[in-house]
Amino acid sequence: MTHIPSTSNPCVADVELSVVVPVYKEEATIPDFLARITPILRGITEAYEILFVLDPSPDRTEEVIQAAIANDPRIRLLVMTRRWGQPACTMAGIELCHGRACVVIDVDLQDPPELIVELVAKWREGYDVVLAQRRSREGETLPKRLVSWVGYWVINRISEAPIPRNSGDFRLMDRKVIEALRELKETHGFLRGLVGYVGYRQTIVQYDRAPRAAGQSKYSQITGSLRIGFNGIVAFSSKPLTLATVMGFGVALASVLLGLGYVGVRIFTHKGMIAGLAPLILIITFLGGVQLICLGIMGEYIGRIYEEVRQRPKYRVARRVNFEEVS
Repeated sequence: MTHIPSTSNPCVADVELSVVVPVYKEEATIPDFLARITPILRGITEAYEILFVLDPSPDRTEEVIQAAIANDPRIRLLVMTRRWGQPACTMAGIELCHGRACVVIDVDLQDPPELIVELVAKWREGYDVVLAQRRSREGETLPKRLVSWVGYWVINRISEAPIPRNSGDFRLMDRKVIEALRELKETHGFLRGLVGYVGYRQTIVQYDRAPRAAGQSKYSQITGSLRIGFNGIVAFSSKPLTLATVMGFGVALASVLLGLGYVGVRIFTHKGMIAGLAPLILIITFLGGVQLICLGIMGEYIGRIYEEVRQRPKYRVARRVNFEEVS
């Protein structure tokens, strides 16, 4: 893969590498992030862009990015119409970036910008997707690690799209992968599953994840991980519906066996097998729980169908800053 000649203000055709950075309430981390990533990108190519995608924040995040744009024309900003969430912001940046390759990275410096050098090297070797896989997860709580381990195990057991364990959104994608993602119409924005679904030649680079450089995470480690994991399961597998069917048959079979056992006891001992209301209440509660679980699983799929048939946009951008020269 050829190296793009240097340019002080690259246009669309000249952008070799885009870096997409979703942000929300990150005014404290942006200066350190830029100070660390800019020399790295300049060492790779002068034809790069840093694209911040901002969920409207109550702090000074936008002002900090605007000040950075005044000093570096390679920095651009997308401001969303409302808070759409990190997955939607990430997809917006991917779909609206201009590079021949795109790197998605968080601004908190838990994912080291230095690794981009290795990601680009693998891309130049001919890989279309280069995943950054966490070798260690410093700064994450034990419940978060447990939820992550179980989530990846379940997803890879039943999902139609392979998702390597301990891989987040930190990755590099070639332009052909970006265009393939733009053709997809799903609104859930589960990037890891979507990239696995479109395929292409992929490889992995491992790294050690560091604690946050500053501030606190705006993302709930437990509930957020559960929501993303369940989203990935429902979006890329119909096996939970099969599980609901199996549970229904299993409970029905257990009921038949219980009934036969009760009849047998009555015939051979002339005594009732169940004494009191407690066992009956437990059985009814169990059956009701199984029914609610099955209804919940079906409801999740019906809800996804409802979301998709409306064909609403995945996101809305209110403003594009420093996009005039690349429009």
